[in-house]
Amino acid sequence: MHIVTLSGSNVGSKTRTAMDYTMNTISEKYPNADVTLIDLADYEVQFSDGRNFLDYEGDTQYVAQTVMDADAIIIGTPIFQASIPATLKNIFDLLPQDGLRDKVVSILVTAGSLTHFLIVEQQLKPILSYMKAQIVQDYVFIEEKDFHRKEITNDNVLLRIDQLVEDTVGLMETYRSMRKTQEEAYGF
Repeated sequence: MHIVTLSGSNVGSKTRTAMDYTMNTISEKYPNADVTLIDLADYEVQFSDGRNFLDYEGDTQYVAQTVMDADAIIIGTPIFQASIPATLKNIFDLLPQDGLRDKVVSILVTAGSLTHFLIVEQQLKPILSYMKAQIVQDYVFIEEKDFHRKEITNDNVLLRIDQLVEDTVGLMETYRSMRKTQEEAYGF
């Protein structure tokens, strides 16, 4: 099982802090999992111009291909001005329309306050559904007050991240089992 954790912004540290905790949780609970962290702050990704993602080179091609090769993706995103950041939307724009088909996708959000709680429901989930992702319905919302010096200080948030990882892996294994049964029924 290949899990990609995607930190969807090129600025700030809170989403990366949460994704680091998520990576550690996956490694501890599922030591055989192949886990890749993509922090968009570490890559120079071109803006999508409509080409096939395979026609890009360098960081852009690497990031798009790594997402396409994943069985599951845990997306971490900050909320800026009541929206997901352009860097994350650009990743979706680089991928094919059904590029998330048969992939389990879960969501972790960092934001300044609860006023942004519904951005996931209003913006992110519709994009993921359009791209045919299997979405873990519960997501983790972390407020600024839950961080102190690049650490998550709210135990409830840590428990919710642990649960998000379990739900992601559980749903991924369920879909893999369903696909295997379907392929065997058709003799593939």
